[in-house]
Amino acid sequence: MQILPLGQDGILVRFALRAEPWATSAAQAFYDTARAAPLPHLHEIVPSLTSVLFRFDATKTTRAECARQIAELLSGRDWHTAMPQPATRIWRIPAAFGGEHGPDLEAASKLAGLSPEAAIEMITTTPLRVLAIGFAPGQPYLGLLPKPWDLPRMQSLNPQVPKGAIAVAVRQLVLFSNASPTGWRQIARTAFAPFRPDAEPAVPLRAGDALQLVPVSGDDLTGLLASGDPAGGAICETRE
Repeated sequence: MQILPLGQDGILVRFALRAEPWATSAAQAFYDTARAAPLPHLHEIVPSLTSVLFRFDATKTTRAECARQIAELLSGRDWHTAMPQPATRIWRIPAAFGGEHGPDLEAASKLAGLSPEAAIEMITTTPLRVLAIGFAPGQPYLGLLPKPWDLPRMQSLNPQVPKGAIAVAVRQLVLFSNASPTGWRQIARTAFAPFRPDAEPAVPLRAGDALQLVPVSGDDLTGLLASGDPAGGAICETRE
């Protein structure tokens, strides 16, 4: 675990270099703790897979003072065993696996040592969390998947996956907010739009949200795409 300077007004708390289960849990748990703590002169707290970024107002405080307060927060808990707060929002998002909507499902399943049917079952029954949002506006990284899904990225780049594509690598799923090249394997597609520039909020998902992919047929997904609804048939349940 490290406390590192980042840019002119940032401090990064890094739990690990690799997205191991304890480190992703620690990052989420520390994000929950930091948001609830009385930390003056901070104007942004952003979680990532294994780290949390703090941005401070350099006109009102110093990096050293912020680092001291953050270190004090860290000292009060064993982060190797920390668990995040239960998700207050649970998203259920329809997704079509395989075929034209998931051209790499068979290859990815084989690498994971599973049949395509078993792969879909494992992915759709694993409790997922939004671990981070980034790379492109609103784009969520979901995980962690069980160990069989610790797959390397492809050796050659897929020139483009469509908006709403679900791709897998290194025990994570990414839900693409725009058409994009990628080295991850596309196994499914949704009609869900993670970035909606004309809506409020423009980014419907939040770090820490729980998420389940609900398998639907290719025809069902085609209908959802044709409807133009940015929710893509998704349902968000709120829990106290």
